[in-house]
Amino acid sequence: MTLRIEIEDLAKYFGEIKAVDGVSFSVNKGEVLGFLGPNGAGKSTTMKMITGFLAPTRGTVRVCGHDVLTDPIAVKANLGYLPEGAPAYADMTPDSFLKFIADIRGLTGADKKRAVQSAAERARITQVMFQPIETLSKGYKRRVGLAQAILHNPPVLILDEPTDGLDPNQKHEVRTLINEMAHDKAIIISTHILEEVHALCNRNVLIANGQVQFDGTPHELESMSRYHNAVCIAAADVEANAFSTFLNALEFVAEVEALSSERGFRVYPAEGKQITAELSQVVRDNGWQIDSLYAEHGRLDEVFRTLTTNKS
Repeated sequence: MTLRIEIEDLAKYFGEIKAVDGVSFSVNKGEVLGFLGPNGAGKSTTMKMITGFLAPTRGTVRVCGHDVLTDPIAVKANLGYLPEGAPAYADMTPDSFLKFIADIRGLTGADKKRAVQSAAERARITQVMFQPIETLSKGYKRRVGLAQAILHNPPVLILDEPTDGLDPNQKHEVRTLINEMAHDKAIIISTHILEEVHALCNRNVLIANGQVQFDGTPHELESMSRYHNAVCIAAADVEANAFSTFLNALEFVAEVEALSSERGFRVYPAEGKQITAELSQVVRDNGWQIDSLYAEHGRLDEVFRTLTTNKS
């Protein structure tokens, strides 16, 4: 895979405040990296340093091999940036705004026309190209912001909260666009919306208090949950205490929890192993009929809270 973004020991201090404190990670072509963290964790500050809007206190950022401090023009030429809130000139139309961005990017003539048309089509804003931006819905404003970010077809995209505040239909449209572009770009999506983890990302970096707390796949993040591979089971015509005693005696079971909202138990596996088939078999071997049985994948909100609280 082609390495597109390299971040080493990146830090940004504002006086005594350590907004970012020694962040390191890299992003390859074809990766959509979810940059997760609570509000105030340092996500936007990191994004601004990657794009050259803020100078780091220390550390290195390289985009497509170009250092953001020594070669900032080349860095900006290789990336598209959607800031939080997708700011744009309210009295412009999307058409005039994209042409303005094309001029800044050095596009002229037929190349400029093609770039504006292609970006508008990909962002699905062709039907509002000649309306003032201030009259557009939040979803369309966000898509205008995405259009300017992809106008020059950059190999790297930095998207800060691209779906925040959008309704489900608007989120779906923006996610579809990002997924369409993912195969040939390196994309960083800053978000605190955990549903983005599975909807968009094939890798996640979680930051809290300015430091990386996790770097891995969505499955690896989910597997850190105490609920990962837990099995919820209910059996017919079985007295609850007898069933609980039976489940607790199984060697592959670490803990059994009664479910308050439904009949049955949540069975936590020893060492986090997958026990669905084994549990089903021993219950049936005991002559009981299973009413319901399903395994949990893990709860991202629980992992998120664990990793982002009580950190020094």
